[in-house]
Amino acid sequence: MLQSSEIQQRFSSIQQAIGQASQTLQAETGTSPELKECIQKLDRESSRAQQVIQSQDESRIRQCVDDLESIGDEAKRVCRSQGAVTPRVAEAITRVHDQLSDLKHQLH
Repeated sequence: MLQSSEIQQRFSSIQQAIGQASQTLQAETGTSPELKECIQKLDRESSRAQQVIQSQDESRIRQCVDDLESIGDEAKRVCRSQGAVTPRVAEAITRVHDQLSDLKHQLH
């Protein structure tokens, strides 16, 4: 398992990526409500995950990151199924998903 300081650092980067994705979605017109909901859900869950990460409970951290990655999978799926997604939105969603996926694989 990664050191707690490294997990915290990686998670801070993920939270920034989620924030950037949220801002990108707000700036773009025509973004589907389903995609916006996925990002809002990621934002809410990442706040909860922050508390779990501070607890340093390895199994809870893994579960939390797994849950976040599942939401990221859903956001990526929705993004691909939408015809009118701009490249900026697609890139922001992919960045969040990739960072979550990478952290998940390093924790397992």
